[in-house]
Amino acid sequence: MEIHKELELQSTGDKIEHNSHSTISDTEQPQHARFREYKWWIRVSFYIIFVVIGQSAATLLGRLYFDKGGNSKWMATFVQSAGFPVLLPIMFYFHAKFSNHDSSKTKPKLSTLASIYLVLGLVLVGDNMMYSYGLLYLSVSTYSLLCGTQLVFNAIFSFFFNSQKFTALIFNSIVLLTMSASLLAVNVDSENLVGVSREKYIIGFFCTIGASAVFSLNLSLTQHCFEKVIKKNSFSVVLDMQFYTAFVATCACVVGLFASGEWKTLHTEMKDYQKGKVAYIMNLLWTALSWQIFSIGMLGLIFEVSSLFSNVISTMALAIIPILAIVFFHDNINGVKVIAMLLALWGFISYIYQHYLDDKKSKANKSDRVEVSRGEIEIC
Repeated sequence: MEIHKELELQSTGDKIEHNSHSTISDTEQPQHARFREYKWWIRVSFYIIFVVIGQSAATLLGRLYFDKGGNSKWMATFVQSAGFPVLLPIMFYFHAKFSNHDSSKTKPKLSTLASIYLVLGLVLVGDNMMYSYGLLYLSVSTYSLLCGTQLVFNAIFSFFFNSQKFTALIFNSIVLLTMSASLLAVNVDSENLVGVSREKYIIGFFCTIGASAVFSLNLSLTQHCFEKVIKKNSFSVVLDMQFYTAFVATCACVVGLFASGEWKTLHTEMKDYQKGKVAYIMNLLWTALSWQIFSIGMLGLIFEVSSLFSNVISTMALAIIPILAIVFFHDNINGVKVIAMLLALWGFISYIYQHYLDDKKSKANKSDRVEVSRGEIEIC
């Protein structure tokens, strides 16, 4: 009897101890969840700042390069990816810090990773080259507004690659951004860039539209690779993606620079640069660094949120650039361009609101699942 009582007391104590532990864990879980959410918001905020600052600075510096005497399309393309070595110290730090936590079972094959980096790197070269033609033949404000059409292409590619649904707001945004681009297409006669003919304007227009399409395709493919192929949850994955794709793109640009013969004119170009040799070199260096900051921000947003959200933030930066272009380059802003800007802004707001609704719905579904699981635990 005494042994039986002792067993009952021991089992009762175990239950009390188990209940106390479960109560503590229940109170700790929301705190940990809130802490993780705060950390997530901090990371996303930094990535947004990188995108806005990097893209704005790189675009303005790219236009300055052409305005002050630069003429090499391959050099303008080269600097968009050549800043990748600045990532080496950060890569070494993150790889050393998280190498012990890396599971070999989740690693894709080296040949698979090499194929991903090669394909995305070559896509990046074509994209950067078209952007270079756009910056050469268009004013900064027109170029930036046309780049806003990347949201249209991103919606289409996300539908096929990332299971993004079409809604009324997204469709509204696509129509508005298309109308904005159409207005700029018929606005050719109002552009006042020196030495730019109507034919060159048309080339710049379609190159920028094409670059926006390829840019959106690249984002959707990158997100698809993160989710379906690489399947690793660390910032080192983002750095690897940026470093190796930029390496491939830079190597391809070097080949293009020598194959086209443009390397022969670089010395003369630097000597005749209106701001001097030092300004020429500093322009290229800061442009390269700005594009790397932008790329890290974009890849970080793809990794943390989605390719759609990263494209929305990129478009938000593009809405700021025309204002900066008026201040620094005295771009001509007429009535047609103002209407195009307002339509693009309206389309951008539609996209943002749709993302807000999706996020709100996702959080509601999560809270419903948590309440159901708690109810099941209480019943058990």
